[in-house]
Amino acid sequence: MTVHFIGAGPGAADLITVRGRDRLAACPVCLYAGSIVAPEILSWCPEGARIVDTAPLSLDAIMAEIEAADAAGHDVARLHSGDLSIWSALAEQLRRLERLGIPYTLTPGVPAFAAAAAALKRELTVPGLAQSVVLTRTSGRASAMPERERLSAFAATGATLAVHLSIHVIEQVARELLPFYGPECPAAVVFRASWPDETVICSRLDRIAQLAVDARLERTALIFVGPALDAAQFRESALYAPDYDRRFRPGGAVGQAGGGEA
Repeated sequence: MTVHFIGAGPGAADLITVRGRDRLAACPVCLYAGSIVAPEILSWCPEGARIVDTAPLSLDAIMAEIEAADAAGHDVARLHSGDLSIWSALAEQLRRLERLGIPYTLTPGVPAFAAAAAALKRELTVPGLAQSVVLTRTSGRASAMPERERLSAFAATGATLAVHLSIHVIEQVARELLPFYGPECPAAVVFRASWPDETVICSRLDRIAQLAVDARLERTALIFVGPALDAAQFRESALYAPDYDRRFRPGGAVGQAGGGEA
């Protein structure tokens, strides 16, 4: 028996990975976060599977389901939204499984920030403007932020910020970032990226909070701030420059007028 933790992706059912879909289809038990996992994804569960929405359950109750499956010799698909590596409450589940000696696997998923960037039709790292993306959040009831991880500390770098789980305090977020990025810095909010009701708001930092409030956006929305979001004047990367010598294109570009990419 094995517990297969699967990143279900940001919302749209077809954004689950092929590996994740196949593992889900092979498990007679599925535990999923019903509040944020698209129900269409459950169509890949095998016929007769035990499907349990963990949204109203405590960790103890979730582990009881896993232990029951273990006793029956049934593999478990444990579906989490987005990717498993951030804000998934994965660590506490793995710790308990290790104590119980129950084996597990991890299958990554498309993270929400990547789906949101696709909705914006933007690259988050642009030459000369930003080469780092900070994934962060503000303090919440479930988990407080360490003091050293203040928004102002990250803002001082000038990196592209992807602020999760903070739409309810977007006015506070904007106030804290304004001294570092300035009022005209590009900003955006993406609500429910890849879902049918996806909503995208693009503006400048001094206006984005009011627009989000007016749109009554709540939960499952990401806040982006940084000059890369609306970049027009920037130097191109040297990667595809004609004279850029690299391992797969020694001596530079091949065939200036009709040659293929090396």
